[in-house]
Parts: sequence; C-alpha cells; structure tokens
Amino acid sequence: MLPDIDEILDRAHVVALPMAVRFRGVDTREALLIEGPAGWGEFSPFLEYDAPESAAWLRAGLEAAFTGLPTPRRTRVEVNATVPAVPADAVADVLARYPGCRVIKVKVAEQGQTLADDIARVQAVRDTIPGAVIRVDANRGWTIGQALEAARSLGPLDYMEQPCDSVEELAALRRELMRSGMFIRIAADESIRRAEDPYRVAELMAADVAVVKVAPLGGVRRVLELAADLRARHMDITVASALDTAVGMNAGLAAVAALPTLTDDDAMDVPPAAAGLATGSLFLEDVAPPREITDGFLSVEAVEPEADRLAALAAPADRRDWWFQRVHEAYRHL
Repeated sequence: MLPDIDEILDRAHVVALPMAVRFRGVDTREALLIEGPAGWGEFSPFLEYDAPESAAWLRAGLEAAFTGLPTPRRTRVEVNATVPAVPADAVADVLARYPGCRVIKVKVAEQGQTLADDIARVQAVRDTIPGAVIRVDANRGWTIGQALEAARSLGPLDYMEQPCDSVEELAALRRELMRSGMFIRIAADESIRRAEDPYRVAELMAADVAVVKVAPLGGVRRVLELAADLRARHMDITVASALDTAVGMNAGLAAVAALPTLTDDDAMDVPPAAAGLATGSLFLEDVAPPREITDGFLSVEAVEPEADRLAALAAPADRRDWWFQRVHEAYRHL
C-alpha cells in the first residue's frame, strides 16, 4: 500500500547541498528527504530524468521511509576509493582521503586527455598503494578498439567499468578480450538505468559485473532480488552511489549489508565486492556528519539528518515547490 501523497509531502524536506567538485553539470545537489515512520528516505532523481524514470527513485525513498530497510547480515562493508581524472602527481593526495582502501576506482577516458594520462594516473595508484586492486571507469568514453588498447596498457585490472557506450559494444569487447587472452572483466554501469536493463545485459553476455544503484532500481529489496537473479546468471554485483546524500547512502549501505555471502569453489566465504559508496567527500556540506572510513570499511549503521543542518541547507521556496510537483508527477507512475 502506498502512503497518501499528502502525507509524503507533509514529511518532506528539500535540501540543496553544495558540492566540492562540479558533477553532472551541477554545483549543487538537490534532494527531497522524507522523514517516515520507519526511517528517512530520499527522492533525488537527476534533473534530466522524466517522471516514469523518477518513479523508481520515489519508490526507493518510500521503502526506506515507510517500510524500513532489511535486516543487515554484516555491520560494515568494504568500499572503494575513487580517483578522479586528476594529474598523476595529485593521486596520492586523493587516496589519502580513503584510509585503508585497497580497491581503487580510477576515472579514465576524460575528454581532453589521452591514454598516456590514464596510464600515468593508474601507475601513480600502484606506486602509492602497492598491490591495490584497480578498477577503471571510462563512462562510455572509448570505442571497442580504444578499450582494447587501454586494456593492454592498463592491466591487470579488476574490471573496466562501462568502457563503451552500448550494450552491444560491451558484448563485442568482452568477446575480443577473451579471444586476445586478456582476463579483464567488464562492468556495466550506465547501461543499467532501469529495472529491465540488467537482464538485457545478462542475456547478451555483455558484462561480468553489474554496477547497481538502489534509487534508480526502486529500492533495497529490488536490488537484492536483482542481485540473486544476476548471480544465477554468473554476473557479480557492485553496489554504488547515485550521488546520494547521507540519507540515500543509508539505503546503499543497507543493500550491501543484506547481500548473502557467497561460497567459492574452494568452499571459502566471499563477502560482497567493495562498494562504490565512499562518495561523501563529493559534498562540501551534508545533512549528517561525514561517515568515517576505517581500514577501508564503512559502518552500515543508519544516520539521521541533524535539524540544524536541514535548516541551513534548506532549498529556496521555489525549488521546494518544484520538487513537490516532481513527487506528484512520479507518484502517478508507481
């Protein structure tokens, strides 16, 4: 049963968080937070998303606020560090913000940069953290040929995240890597934006890993169902942030905390993959104090917004009205 929309809006707070770096063309991240009977939920689809796409984000926020998050299986989860497309000599300073992280995601294929820049950045990670497990994220920036060249130059890698634009290109690249004897996994991120997308990726055998985000997929329980389905199709899962506030991050951490532990061929328990949830440093201010990374892990304990932060970060009245209208439009598609 869906809560009444008037009740949702009565419980809503619209905030505008200043960002440390420009992301997706914005300097301020707006979000509508819902103080529900079961906890806090977040509704923050990106501004370009239409009402049908935004409905999944609303469903995720309502799940957290009115149903509650699943019982965790673990009290902390491993997270990856993220290195933006910075010069190689800035990498050590970036990594210092992620104490103990051994899995590092490095942004590559940045417009205006070259493969040589990517090679230098990845090498700087290896020099700073010997033995680091490295993922590279191209954000659809390469052709198949460029991705193959990058794989030869950057490996060994845990995986290449969204190296090419389309699902078909990912499938072709994955085949070429196997034919070339390069054992580098492919992860699909941008190709997974709606609930049916992961299954298409699996059907075309286009990726080894699905990067999943709670809000775009409609909630924590939906992510857990999807994870079970994809693992049955021999795809692994990495849970990541959709530029969530501290409230939305509760749901991401809850998803990882509730994933079942797998058993490998040697009968060893394998915890979930390091999650892309250490993104709090992207914000200059948030509605709750920053979560601390300890030995590469984050606690899964839910945090609540602080009243003074909600007040200080409240969006202007016209933006509040805009977000309320957006809830109305998305609600019609639930």
